[in-house]
Amino acid sequence: MHIRTNGFVYLFFIFFIIFFLLIPFSQCVAGSMTEPDIKSSIIISPDKQFNFAEHYFSKKDYLTAVAEYNRFIYFFPKDQKVETAMYRIGMSYYLGGHFKEAVTSFNALIDRYVDTDLSVKSYFMISEAHVKQYAFGPALINLNNLIMITHDEEVRDEAYYRIGWIYIETASWEEARRYFSKISAKNKNKYRLERLTHELNKERSIHRKDPHLAGFLSIIPGAGYLYCERYQDALIAFLLNGGLMYAAYESFDDDNNALGGVIAFVEFGFYAGNIYGAVTSAHKYNRKQTGRFIETLKNNTKINLSADVKNKGICLAFEFVF
Repeated sequence: MHIRTNGFVYLFFIFFIIFFLLIPFSQCVAGSMTEPDIKSSIIISPDKQFNFAEHYFSKKDYLTAVAEYNRFIYFFPKDQKVETAMYRIGMSYYLGGHFKEAVTSFNALIDRYVDTDLSVKSYFMISEAHVKQYAFGPALINLNNLIMITHDEEVRDEAYYRIGWIYIETASWEEARRYFSKISAKNKNKYRLERLTHELNKERSIHRKDPHLAGFLSIIPGAGYLYCERYQDALIAFLLNGGLMYAAYESFDDDNNALGGVIAFVEFGFYAGNIYGAVTSAHKYNRKQTGRFIETLKNNTKINLSADVKNKGICLAFEFVF
């Protein structure tokens, strides 16, 4: 029994020594096998990273695209595609509806690349982003700044054209005509200014309502609404005001002065509202008619200008309705 026990202890001791000798060896072998794989998995090339960002941009996953373009710029700050990546970041924000971020991104590109094709396109995209936010003043300032610094007649003409359309958006017809007239003679056909001018002159025939006349006609309750072609409102105003006037008259006629006074006070409020509503309706009618005219003008004459990052120049996309 004693001999067997000693033999068992001896075998256990040998196994213990072999086990601990094998642990470092196995770790060394495992490390030598996995370390090259790990290193190869984290190596990225400029083309692969840029194409990865382009993939998300093409899939319209714009916020992910922004992150990947920024990663590209961080790891490869001296790569020749950095400017393109910066432009794509601005476009990603713009197409994703983040217009303030788009303006910031395009301005960053302009600050870094002063006089390049993409910096010029960035000026145009900044104005587009401002227009999307109905910030027409900053859009005009941005384009006028571009006109001041550029020596390229093609760029100036496009800036004049864009400014003209911004003024059309705000129904500033004379200002629009003034900027369209600044376009050089050689580009007048390019922007189809003859037809645009002809269609723009039709603004004088826009059917409008006179707010002052609408208010004056409202002396007769509902007549102002009727003038503004709001027939249901005209009927309601006439019946409501007429009913309250009659009720006040009957109250005073029955010597119920307290009730008559209350009804007359209430009627005064409705009567004043009838006048104010008619004036407001005239303004709304005019805005609606002007909006329709502008949309028709866009559909029939406007040249859609797209800033295509793959092309050196400004890409013109012509869409005409005949």
